[in-house]
Amino acid sequence: MASGADAAGGLGLVACTALVVGNMIGSGIFLLPASLAAFGPISLVGWMVTSAGALVLAVIFGRLSRIVTRTGGPYAYTEAGFGDFAGFIIAWGYWIALWTGNAAVAVALAGYVGFLFPGVAASSTASLAVALIAIWTLTLVNIRGVAEAGFVQVVTTALKLVPLALIGSLGFLWIDGTNFTPFNTSGQSDIAAISAAAALTLWAYLGLESATVPSGDVIDPERTIPRATILGVLIAAAVYISVTTVAIGVVTAPELAVSAAPLADVAAVMWGAVGGVLVAVGAVISTFGTLNGFTLLTGQVPYGAALDRVFPPRLGRLSRYGTPANALVFSNLLASILVAMNFAQGLVGAFNAIILLAVMSSLLPYALCALAELMILLRTGRSVAGPQIAKVALLGGLGFLYSLWAIYGAGAETVFLGFLLILAGIPVHVAIKWRNRNDIGEET
Repeated sequence: MASGADAAGGLGLVACTALVVGNMIGSGIFLLPASLAAFGPISLVGWMVTSAGALVLAVIFGRLSRIVTRTGGPYAYTEAGFGDFAGFIIAWGYWIALWTGNAAVAVALAGYVGFLFPGVAASSTASLAVALIAIWTLTLVNIRGVAEAGFVQVVTTALKLVPLALIGSLGFLWIDGTNFTPFNTSGQSDIAAISAAAALTLWAYLGLESATVPSGDVIDPERTIPRATILGVLIAAAVYISVTTVAIGVVTAPELAVSAAPLADVAAVMWGAVGGVLVAVGAVISTFGTLNGFTLLTGQVPYGAALDRVFPPRLGRLSRYGTPANALVFSNLLASILVAMNFAQGLVGAFNAIILLAVMSSLLPYALCALAELMILLRTGRSVAGPQIAKVALLGGLGFLYSLWAIYGAGAETVFLGFLLILAGIPVHVAIKWRNRNDIGEET
């Protein structure tokens, strides 16, 4: 694959920022106001805590992108800091998180299309077709090249932000101040309520590392990736906090808590039925853009791992367009199977458990990457001044503690199942190592 410096159609700052924003701002913001209604306005403090933690992680990923410029993102950073086995575990878990996440977003997309077209919602076959068509349309777009995928990401990100920006800005004119009292309606202490709300809002920031993954196709990656990552998190934080503030202020907590489409209800108060349709269209665009961004990553992560002989070599082969077509097709075939299982057999409970595992698989890379820069310095023996070491240690410590707290917030059952999922990858690692050793033996 052409390097970022050489790729005429590579990803620039706008496309990379769109990738970060597009992958974070998905279906979650259209649903979270209802989830947070039980806590009351104190949930806004939870958003602020989570936003601060996400910003710390964004800075960490930005720094790592300057040190390790290989394609692969969290996998490449973990491998450089902790070695081959740790790199495999992160690549394995992160890859699973991506294609299971793709399946979830595709199902959400079909649900929003069903809101606009009741005939789709009434037919499981039609809903399945919408989800699969979306997956494979975007798989083909990404096979054509990262420039095409980047263009789609810029357009969908811009369009998805329109209804959210309107609600998050003009919505303040419709706010009823009485909706902000009492400040804590959860029945818990303030600290407990903030922690619980922050645990929910964390899911909205998954994907903040997106710009680091296709670094081989980024123009001037050492400058572009850190800027895009930090800028993307700041944009997402502004959208999340402003939209949630308006939702709390416009719709009463009891109504918000039972709403299946909270922002559609907010828009309906502001602009009538047309507002509800506008938000539904925004949700469709939002999920489509998120699906596009994660589809790009489902190719880049296994491709980067295959180049390092950590994943099977077939996943490291490029198409005539210079894209990891095999990795894209295989990853999204698995996503399609999950979608089909969900629609055909109604395995909603099992499917939801898989999505929770995807979240867990995303958090483990965050924890290891938080300390990866320190490990890279130790392994390479680079001489660094004391104040610089202290800065790296402080930043890494904050990122690690935040990630640890987030993993705890995922729940005991999810962590347990996530551990089993990680163990399931070990035989794959052994098989690949065995094959690599035999290949080396044949060459000698």
